[in-house]
Order: sequence, then structure tokens, then C-alpha cells
Amino acid sequence: MPSFLTKLLRVLRDRRGTDMRFLCRHLLSERGEASQTALAQEIINTYTTMNSAQRLVFFEMLCREFSPDEAAIRRAAADYERTPGTNSLAALSAAVEPPRQELIRRINTAAGGTKTLVALREHLLELSANGANLDALEADLKHLFRSWFNRGFLRLERISWQTSALILEKLIRYESVHEINGWPDLRRRLEADRRCFAFFHPALTDEPIIFVEVALSNGLTGDLEPLLDVKAPVLAPEKADTAIFYSINNCLQGLRNVPFGNFLIKQVVAELAVEFPNIKTYSTLSPLPRFSRALRDRHNEHGFTPDRLSRLLTDYAGDLTAATGRRDPVEAFFHLLEQPLSHRDILAGPLQRLALAYLTKAHRDGKLYDPVATFHLSNGARLERINASGNLRPYGLEASVGVTANYRYMPDELEENHERFVRGGQIRISNGLLQEQKTVGAAWQATRDNPKRDRSH
Repeated sequence: MPSFLTKLLRVLRDRRGTDMRFLCRHLLSERGEASQTALAQEIINTYTTMNSAQRLVFFEMLCREFSPDEAAIRRAAADYERTPGTNSLAALSAAVEPPRQELIRRINTAAGGTKTLVALREHLLELSANGANLDALEADLKHLFRSWFNRGFLRLERISWQTSALILEKLIRYESVHEINGWPDLRRRLEADRRCFAFFHPALTDEPIIFVEVALSNGLTGDLEPLLDVKAPVLAPEKADTAIFYSINNCLQGLRNVPFGNFLIKQVVAELAVEFPNIKTYSTLSPLPRFSRALRDRHNEHGFTPDRLSRLLTDYAGDLTAATGRRDPVEAFFHLLEQPLSHRDILAGPLQRLALAYLTKAHRDGKLYDPVATFHLSNGARLERINASGNLRPYGLEASVGVTANYRYMPDELEENHERFVRGGQIRISNGLLQEQKTVGAAWQATRDNPKRDRSH
């Protein structure tokens, strides 16, 4: 490091020690590239030593003291109103941008800057979840990350058994949909009839950003177990006609809600189409991660109110009450859910209908209740099939009541389906679900036609 930078940092430490306010203000005021990088590194070094309480103080300081100057914004807005043009618009844009954004950009110039900032946002989201108001800093980080991690910077790589052990270990650690139980399990997921692809970023070379696991099969299945069975026979890839995306994992919490999963699926479909021209069907095998919660959510007027549940279960009332000796079919249904494996046959029909209602009708906070459905439908997929006993592992029973769904990606439909969903909330479903969807729609609509009958109010 040049001697003048060494002296600068020594002066800073002597005067303020590790005062982050002082370091951040100096970083913004420096004009020399070398001194900026050195100061950014000092900020990173200091940040990595902080505990949670110190981070909160730091974040609150950034929100409070590195916001735009309101007086400058008003002056720039008045100038633009008087003389609209390129120069006055540029001045207004400069006034509106928070100094925090330039500070974040300069921190990113140091070695490990991107990695630190991603970790910083993870810490910020954790503190926000616990009640801290850090919206201003979160907005700036999210804005910058959407640019830094856009598709143009990401590199798609296939993960195989020959991939470095460092990355393979991270796959085991980051798999959050279907836990990988050690190296034999991982190896089976990377066999000839499996594919795994991940996006990488040039600033995080050994860190997968997001990855997807794919099973090559004969025909579409709604049963997860054959896909995860370590001892399942390996299918010759040339005999496969279907690709099933059974696990998609965002790896870094600091990149939460930074969208790139849609790009991943579409590019993987393109890669597989080139490698395996025999594959004609591209589908997911997806969980319903909030289905169990939604069924028991009695305070959501846009979800499963008692009257809606009663109407949706009307066709199954006789079987449900006969199996339990209870008069109320809704009560009987939930009683059987206490031991779902023992009552699979009786519950199959009711669960398929309720799952269809959950995926296409139930809303919360103005959005579909199910985030996985929102993801795939907004990508242009269609809801293909619902499987009542698709995942009978303990975590599948707990979150999804054992139900899985297939979303099918049909290249010729993707754009139209996407537009209809994002613009008008229209959900494309397969022909096999159309009749059941009419029944669900009638049961769901009745509450709106007769709001006073709904016992949830």
C-alpha cells in the first residue's frame, strides 16, 4: 500500500479508532481511486468484527445520516419545473439519489466487497424481521443488487460429481427443499439421469447463487419418492421423455427477492432441449409450502373460511363423516388429517380439491397464498396436475399435507400465460383440471354472493 494511504488510515484510526461514521464520510469525500479502495477495505474489516447490536447501530446511522438532502431535492425539482431539460433532470436525479448508494458502490470496490454487502443485507433482513425499521437502507441495497446481479452478469454452470468439493459441499448445505443426506445422496442426484445447474456471479466465483435439480424420467410423476430414492435404478438419458424440476434453491439470504430463478429455469430448458432432443415435457414437482397453514387460517377472508371449506367438501361429506362418526364434514376432515397416512384413500379427493382451491383462489395480502405457485405461474407455466400423496416424508406432511403439484413449462405458451397472470391474475390450468376448477370456483364464489352467510365474519 502506498505510504500516503498508510498514513491516512493511521490518522483515521488514531483520531476515531473504528468509528464507522467517520470512515464512511471520508470514503464519500475521497476522490482518489486507491484511497477509496483502502478506506472501503477498512470499513469491511471493521464491519466483520461487529456483533448484532453494533450492526443495528451502524445500519440506523446509515439510514439517518446518509439520506438525500430534502432542501436540495426541492430546489432541483423547482429548477426542473422552470426549465425542464436534460441538465435539470440530471441534477434532479442526482439530488434524489441517497448518498448511501454511492457509499455502497465504493465499499464494493474493495476485495470481498460484494460478498460483504450480501452478508450485510442478510444481517439487515434478520434485524428487520425482529422489528427494526431499516427500510431506507434495504431499498438501496435491493436497488443496487438488482443491477449487480442481473442476468447479464450471471454464468450458468452444470454441477456434476467432478465439480469441486467446495461447491458440492455448498449444495448439501444450501438444499432447503429436499435435504441432501450426505455424499451418497448427492451422488445419486448427479447421476446420468439427473442434472443440476447453478448460476454463478463473477464476484462470488465459488458461491452458487441459485441452483435447480432436474430428474430425467419416462412420463410425468407426482410422486417425489422415486426421484429421491438413493437406490433407484439409473435411467439411460436417451430413454427419457420428461424433465422434472424437483428442487430450486436460492442459496444466499442476502439476495432474497432479487429475481433470477425465472431466467434459470428457462435457460435450463434450453440447455436440456439441445442435449436431449427426445425430451418433450418440461415440468416441476413442487411443494405447497403454506397449504397446511392456509387450511387452518380462519381469520383470512380471502382464504378457507368455514363456509368455503364446508361447500368445497360437500361431495365428500358422506365418506368423511362415516369414517369418523362425526356429523360435521369439516370437523371430520381435520380429524382425519391428524393421521393422514392412515386415511390416504378417504383424504385423496378432498385434498386434491382443496389444494386446487388453495393454488388458484386463496389469497393473502393481495397475492396468491402460495409463493411457489406465484413463482411458476408468473414465469408462464401452467398448473398441470395435483397429487394427493406426492410427498409423504415428515416435512412434506407437515407443510403440504403430503400434496405436490406439477407446473408444466410449454415454450409456446410461456409468454401468453405470463402476461395473463401478471396483468390480470388469470391462471392457466390443464384440461384435466378444468371441470374440477368449475366446482371450486362455484364453491368459492358463493361467499362473495352471500357474505352474511360466512361464519368467519
